[in-house]
Amino acid sequence: MGRKILFITTDQQRYDALGCNGGTVANTPVIDSLSKSGITFDRAHPQNVVCMPSRSTMLTGQHVSTHGVWMNGVPLPQDAPSIASDLRNAGYSTALIGKAHFEPLLDPFLRFTENRLAGEKLFTDNPNDPHRGFDHMELATHGAAGNLHYSQYIRDNHPEQAANYYRVLDNELQVNAQGGGDSGAPQVHVNNIPREWYHTEWVAQRTIAWLQSLPDDQDWFCWMSFPDPHHPWDPPASEMHRVRWQDLDLPEGYIANPATREAVLDDKLRHWRGWYDGTFVSNYEAPAKWVPATLTTDQVREVNAYTHVENELIDEAIGTVMKAIDSRGWGNDVDVLYTTDHGEFQGDFGLLFKGPYHVDALMRLPLIWRPAPNAAIAPARVASPVGLVSLAATFAHIAGLPQPTYVEAPRLPQNDTEATVLGHERVLTEWDSVLFGKIVHLRTICRDNWVCTAALPGSLNTTGDGELYDLTHDPLQHVNRWDDPSARAMRDDLLSDMWANLPKTVLPLRTMDAPV
Repeated sequence: MGRKILFITTDQQRYDALGCNGGTVANTPVIDSLSKSGITFDRAHPQNVVCMPSRSTMLTGQHVSTHGVWMNGVPLPQDAPSIASDLRNAGYSTALIGKAHFEPLLDPFLRFTENRLAGEKLFTDNPNDPHRGFDHMELATHGAAGNLHYSQYIRDNHPEQAANYYRVLDNELQVNAQGGGDSGAPQVHVNNIPREWYHTEWVAQRTIAWLQSLPDDQDWFCWMSFPDPHHPWDPPASEMHRVRWQDLDLPEGYIANPATREAVLDDKLRHWRGWYDGTFVSNYEAPAKWVPATLTTDQVREVNAYTHVENELIDEAIGTVMKAIDSRGWGNDVDVLYTTDHGEFQGDFGLLFKGPYHVDALMRLPLIWRPAPNAAIAPARVASPVGLVSLAATFAHIAGLPQPTYVEAPRLPQNDTEATVLGHERVLTEWDSVLFGKIVHLRTICRDNWVCTAALPGSLNTTGDGELYDLTHDPLQHVNRWDDPSARAMRDDLLSDMWANLPKTVLPLRTMDAPV
């Protein structure tokens, strides 16, 4: 049998959130120690920059065009492959604790299994037909609304706390644009819930409880999935002393001069400026009634402060789980993988949230693989481009299983030399959205420290439009070289490489009015 696996994900976390990746605000000593003793990937990208498509890629090892979850609100097919199923069939106990989101959360008729588990008191699914290969699922999302296990826990034990969370949807069932805190920043909220009842702590404690239920000699795969630091930004108020927003510098990616900022946006694909002006909202999770052009510097600072408080709480929760693993005598035999599903603007380009914008704020992700100490694998930092699409093959490798036939990428490399051997030359990202009649289709390749995005026909962009960035000389991605004659050969080569390696795509046609 292979080694035990702890797979840790956050939601909507930037590469530079962590000290090991150059972050200077949040203290993240536990994750930093995993990086120091493990393999840290400096150019890891998701295959889509919103939750459901990206998480489906983690589970299936497939690009979006293959597994079919092309935007939030489109459920992963029940017959989709699952690395958890493969591990379970090989004798592993399997669990997913925290945020799953392979199926829509807005589900008033409880059509989807994820939303039925808690209400039916099913902490363990049918052992003959485990949901997506997980013996055990205890689910949470942002806040305490809905039908998931954490919501039930709050209702059953601390019902007065449910109202302390930010209300994600307004009275029209649209994403809430209400501001809060000191600056009135959108989706910032003072939450008076005690820390010990907050969902970050709940995810860690339920993970420990499941691990404690296993025999000492049992191999296991545990996906511990934190809902933070995804908006709304509403960590326990008792923890806000950790990071004072008034003390923060503006992030490097924030462009302070409005004229300069708008010139940079105007040099990109047209949907950028449309969103900035509030006329073209093409991602449901960005409040339709909020106009990014109104974002103030104080609001940027306050969003960053709340976010980094959440990052610190996650780091401490991971430390608690790692101590519990050591207490079982498993510490030498556990591989830990840490990542997130996509990034967050946090003020870059004068924007918040996420959407069809293929730049580092959303695409460059933290990804750390700390192999089990008994594997004696040397620590390294890997510069080669890799994707979350490689996770499924990596889990199989750790378990001593052959690479599954359904995956579309090799396992993660242990160093740059191995990256070349395994074929980690490029990483691909797709975007499709058809929302409220607003259509955006993008295809992106990252290779040789360049990022190239081609637009497909949509509401504002058309074939022949795109973005091209030289990450070596323009790391903030301010200068779009798509039409630069001196970069034409590089652009054309990247495009040819991208179209040769992307799965064949049938563009989605149906309109979705409220996908989550």
